[in-house]
Amino acid sequence: MDYEIKQDGKFKFIEEGEGEPLLLLHGLFGALSNFQFLIEHFCKTNKVIVPLLPLLELDLLHTSVSGLQKFVYRFIQHRHYNNIHLLGNSLGGHVALVHTLKHPEHIKSLILTGSSGLFENGMGDSYPKRGDKEYIRTKTGLTFYDPSLATDELVNEVFEITNNRIKVIKIIALAKSAIRNNLGEELNQIQKPTCLIWGNNDTITPQHVAQEFNRLILNSELHFIDKCGHAPMMEVPEEFNKILDVFLTKLKAPAAIVQ
Repeated sequence: MDYEIKQDGKFKFIEEGEGEPLLLLHGLFGALSNFQFLIEHFCKTNKVIVPLLPLLELDLLHTSVSGLQKFVYRFIQHRHYNNIHLLGNSLGGHVALVHTLKHPEHIKSLILTGSSGLFENGMGDSYPKRGDKEYIRTKTGLTFYDPSLATDELVNEVFEITNNRIKVIKIIALAKSAIRNNLGEELNQIQKPTCLIWGNNDTITPQHVAQEFNRLILNSELHFIDKCGHAPMMEVPEEFNKILDVFLTKLKAPAAIVQ
C-alpha cells in the first residue's frame, strides 16, 4: 500500500476517493496497513479516510477511549465531514461506538468488526514480556485464525512498542480504559443502521460478544465469517468487502430509511 499521508493542522490521515465518507478507525496495535484492501476497494465509490490515531501521543490523563473519541470528533469537525459511515476494528470500534452515542448528528451508519465495548480477552494476565520476541509472535498470532498472518513486520511493530516503558504504560492505560468503559446500558440508544462483521474464530471478542451487540443495537445486522479471527478486513478482505458493499448499497437505495 502506497498512499499519501496528508497533514492538515495537527491531524495526519489518508484520504482517497470521492463520495460519502467512509472513516476507518484502527485498533490498539493497529496501523494504516490493516485497511489496505478496504481502501483499495472502497475508494472507487467512497471518500475513504483513515486518521492516524494518537494512541501513544496523548498525555497520560487523556490516554483513554474518551480521549481518542474527542480526538476523532475534533478531526471530523476540522475536516467538515458529514453523513459518515464510521467503521472501527477492536478498540477503534469502541471509539466509534462512543462517538456515535455522543455525536450521532453527522453519522450515517456504523460498522463494527471485532469491537471492544462489551467484553474482550486482551493480553490477559500475561502482558507481553519485554525482550521476548517469540512470545510477542505467539500473542500477535492469536489475532488471526491463520497465525502465519502475524508477519515479521507486524511482530516487529508490537515488539518495538512493548520494549518502550512509556509506550507500555500507555497501552495498558488504553486497555484498562476499554475494560472500564462498558457500553452495555447505552447501546440501545444507537439508532443508526449498524453492520456487525465478525470472525467466527475470534478469540479476543468471541461470537457471543457479536451476538450481544446485535441484541442491544436495535437497527443492526450481524454477519459471521468462517475461518477468520479478530481482524476480518485483513484476513478475509474479499468476503469482508462483499458484506460491506451490500450494506452500503442498501443505504444508498431510495427506499432505505436512514435514521
